[in-house]
Order: sequence, then structure tokens, then C-alpha cells
Amino acid sequence: MELKINNQTKQFATDSLTVQALLDLEIPIKQNGIAVAINNTVIPKSNWNSHPIQETDDILIISATQGG
Repeated sequence: MELKINNQTKQFATDSLTVQALLDLEIPIKQNGIAVAINNTVIPKSNWNSHPIQETDDILIISATQGG
């Protein structure tokens, strides 16, 4: 499966992923303070385990940062 994540194309050796499965592959350690948008729609964290990702989806993963 080829996905566009944060404007970069990446290959995955699977035909189906959920948002949570993708995050487990991309950000396996720290998943607090993350927001995910697919096709310009924010996916609530409560839906990450069930929301499927399609090969044509445009995925944006944002991590909160501290600063002032």
C-alpha cells in the first residue's frame, strides 16, 4: 500500500490499515499530543482503531510541541 503522509509518499507491506495501526508503525513510542487528519478531516482519537485508511487518502499527522 502506498500512502501520502505529511506530503511524503511511503510504502507499507499491507493492503489495509487503520489510523491506529499506521501510528503504531510510524510513531511507535510516544503517541500523546498527536492529531490525525485524513483528506482535510480530523479523525477523533476515539475512532483511530476503527477508521480505515485508503490508498488514495491524504494523511496529515501533527505532533504538539511546547514553546512560547
